[in-house]
Amino acid sequence: MYKQVEKLSIGEKKNWKGLFEAIPYLIPMLIGIIVFRGGPVLASLIISFLKWDMILAPEWVGINNYLKMASDPLFWKIMRNTFIYIGIAVPASITIPLFMALAVNQKLKGIILFRSIYFLPVVTSMVAIGLLWTWLYDPQFGLINYLLESVFHISGAWWLQSTKWALPSIIIMSLWKSVGYNMVIYLAGLQAIPQQFYEAGHIDGANKRQLFWNVTLPILSPTIFFVMIISVIGSFQVFEQAYIMTQGGPAYSTTTISYAVFMQAFQYWHMGYACGLAVILAGCVLIITLINFTYQRRWVFYG
Repeated sequence: MYKQVEKLSIGEKKNWKGLFEAIPYLIPMLIGIIVFRGGPVLASLIISFLKWDMILAPEWVGINNYLKMASDPLFWKIMRNTFIYIGIAVPASITIPLFMALAVNQKLKGIILFRSIYFLPVVTSMVAIGLLWTWLYDPQFGLINYLLESVFHISGAWWLQSTKWALPSIIIMSLWKSVGYNMVIYLAGLQAIPQQFYEAGHIDGANKRQLFWNVTLPILSPTIFFVMIISVIGSFQVFEQAYIMTQGGPAYSTTTISYAVFMQAFQYWHMGYACGLAVILAGCVLIITLINFTYQRRWVFYG
């Protein structure tokens, strides 16, 4: 027993020695994180308590920026837009790529070509895609309205000019661009599932649906959880789509909280209010991420 304790203490000493040896190599990275990540976060928090237009001297106003948000109907409309976007885009970003990955996870001739085609929008510039979809949504010359009227005999909508359809239009475009990335993540998870689990299920008489619910989904649950987290964070940060296609309009119907930060900071020069919005954004992301990590123990299988 004494020998075991002695071996354990020697092992702990080696671990501590290795840690101290690694510290000099970690210092540059830690400095970068503190200066370029922690510094801006702290600066944003401090500026959120100021009234500052970047020209005149900043004025300390305490929590007035946050009180102004709470009493501003536009702020609540922006938050509503953001959560509508999240409520539609996140479930779709989880489910659609999963079925796409199941479809391309086949040993068929030319399947690699289809995987590449589905992934192509991910590596394409958002500016190019935004301009392309702006043309597709054009009410007079766009391809979508042309197909609706000529094939289905349905009158097309004013997609990006309508307060009803502008946000759904942006969501559809965003999904078209991003689902390929999640599909590749799911595909990697599917190909890592050992085949013997499916073979055992076949021996027990399970059909494809039963194998999907009882084998594929439980083993793929860590991948689904990862996709959910990055989809939530990405949905909170949506900005380029609204900036390129609608500039937050019409009537602020596509203004999300990320776009509102840009608008307040670099159009109206309300730096204190913009930093307050950024703090709210960070707080929402943190709270939802913590909730997801708390409840993931109930459904994520790490066996």
